[in-house]
Amino acid sequence: MTPEARRPAPDEATLEFEPLTGDRLADLAEVFADGGDARWCWCASFRVRGRDFGRSAERNRAVLERAANRADSGAAEPPGLVAYRGGRAVGWVSLGPRADYVRLAHSRVLAPVDDWPVWSIVCFVVARPERGQGIGRALLAAATEFARERGVATLEAYPLRDDQGRVGAAYAYCGTQAMFERAGFRVVEARRMNRSTAPRPIMRLDLAR
Repeated sequence: MTPEARRPAPDEATLEFEPLTGDRLADLAEVFADGGDARWCWCASFRVRGRDFGRSAERNRAVLERAANRADSGAAEPPGLVAYRGGRAVGWVSLGPRADYVRLAHSRVLAPVDDWPVWSIVCFVVARPERGQGIGRALLAAATEFARERGVATLEAYPLRDDQGRVGAAYAYCGTQAMFERAGFRVVEARRMNRSTAPRPIMRLDLAR
């Protein structure tokens, strides 16, 4: 995240953002295959309870595939956006109604702040060769606009605090507090698992303004 903050944002005219559909899963697989946890996690960890989540790439892909297929049928919202440059997938952001993310309903730290209907942004993935070019920021902007077009009133996110220092890619998937603050999000609550763990901010952006 720190190198990305130092480099200029990519020309957004070169990026296109498309909702994930069943026929785009192969494109997304190329982004995930670049390495890191995404190649086996398949952005499924928030869509099942913690006790049901495992390291089986096949099983986790099936979770996301079901979400994409439900969106294709009109039964649900798309589970996220795929970023393309020159026809090649280069990034991913997972967002949707908070109710779509089962883990959030059962998390002590990320439990609902209130009963206000919100959409959640839970994960970013950028293809390894494309990192450090501002694609994460562009994905956040695209996700915000997508939610606004859907009539969403409030977006919610659960990033890392900036004072946690440099962390590995496996923990940076949720973005940083500064990244969301630059996009207009504000902290509405911060919780910690116990006294020895860092507080986790819950941030919101009011899209109705």
